[in-house]
Amino acid sequence: MNPRRGAVAAALAALLLAAPAVAQAAPPSTAQERIAAATITWTLERAGNPTADQQSAYTQITSAMNAAVNRYNNLTDLGKSITVRYDPSVPTADGNLNGTIRFGSNRSYMTERTALHEIAHTIGVGTSAGWSRLGGTGTWTGTQATALVRQFDGSSAKLSTGGGHFWPYGLNYENEFSATAADRHVRIVDAMVRDGL
Repeated sequence: MNPRRGAVAAALAALLLAAPAVAQAAPPSTAQERIAAATITWTLERAGNPTADQQSAYTQITSAMNAAVNRYNNLTDLGKSITVRYDPSVPTADGNLNGTIRFGSNRSYMTERTALHEIAHTIGVGTSAGWSRLGGTGTWTGTQATALVRQFDGSSAKLSTGGGHFWPYGLNYENEFSATAADRHVRIVDAMVRDGL
């Protein structure tokens, strides 16, 4: 081997061996911390040869789910793998604790508001044993979510529960949606999980 090449190789080897120590000594960046956090992911089941109706639904569902998942991932460290289906037999939309969401053919439900609401069901709102234990009396009894709604709405505020839903900020109807309400919804679901949802 050429002595010059040997010196270059030795210098590169020394640099590579030293690099991990430098990287380990540096504090983790926000991006590194985010990678370590749990995230919500989703996939859309698609027909192999979609009809025009299916393709239109896929486009709207994708937009709604991307917005909702981004909001959850930006505001929480919740983790869930969700499978989404377009099922015209579903009257509106539904979410299940097993991680499935189905959107029906009514395009007015293919929105971020609906996607946020259904993601909450996949996380346990209205679908888990923790929900029954902490929300079965008609009022959420967990301290984290209760403290948060009081922070939002005053010291006498409460989270009402019923029929597998909560309010305020449950995003049960389209007219409840705003950017502020959507952020509060996500933060309340996160607090419910910390309560034991």
